[in-house]
Amino acid sequence: MTDKPDFVLLVSCVDRKGIVAAIAGSIAAQDCNIVTNAQFGDADSGRFFMRIAFTGPEGLTREKFSAAFLSVATAYNLEWQVHDCRVKLRAMIMVSKGGHCLNDLLYRTATRYLPIEITSIVSNHTTWQRRAEHEGIPFFHMPVTPENKAEQEAAMMAMIDEQKVDLIVLARYMQVLSDATCRKLEGRVINIHHSSLPAFKGAMPYHRAWERGVKLVGATGHYVTADLDEGPIIAQDVSMVDHADTIEDLIAQGQETESRVLTRAVKAHCEHRVMLNGSRTVVFK
Repeated sequence: MTDKPDFVLLVSCVDRKGIVAAIAGSIAAQDCNIVTNAQFGDADSGRFFMRIAFTGPEGLTREKFSAAFLSVATAYNLEWQVHDCRVKLRAMIMVSKGGHCLNDLLYRTATRYLPIEITSIVSNHTTWQRRAEHEGIPFFHMPVTPENKAEQEAAMMAMIDEQKVDLIVLARYMQVLSDATCRKLEGRVINIHHSSLPAFKGAMPYHRAWERGVKLVGATGHYVTADLDEGPIIAQDVSMVDHADTIEDLIAQGQETESRVLTRAVKAHCEHRVMLNGSRTVVFK
């Protein structure tokens, strides 16, 4: 049986000879054992990406590993991060009235499929307050209007700091975060949107897609940036639509796909399998 890794090391740099050997040598020198290793060389950008999951001796910490690894990182001009897999990421979930993504995240967390600790559920409606209370998760009702948007975002940022939140998941949160907030939280916010964008923006997109006779519905899980729904993509999927499907069938398929894709994106992020490559991502299996 393969050991469960204690740490994950993510590395990116300009591709050159000797990188893998130097990294592996440094890990071995700290009496660590590599559990899995994945790498990718991007021929277009000339950059190299690597994810190494490893176990360490008793007492090894991120800080100790980082101090010993620094000489290799400096020699090869690495951009790198090391994560302790024994520590779950702290996640805030934001939701509006649609609860399909929220409920899937709650179930996947309860069954330990997702390695996260949910610190709170935040909503501009009270629809899912009882659900949150049933799970024993703090619920915060934060209605948003044009007049109080800046004030509510400031309060949200204070909550993120207070709760020591690592990740914010927009589980069909039907509010657009300001450009300033998006920049402050870059790389820490994951959103889901349906594949009917940009053709069917606004209200009732699945109804209008059905009226046009679309033959598939899909969803995209991505990081949030100031460019609305155009952040680096983490996960996507589709399901086929039959001519006999009703609007209700199409909506149900779309919601199931949204839930599946958002959970997949959150899992990849929390398992430290996602690396940014410009406006794209490298997502290791």
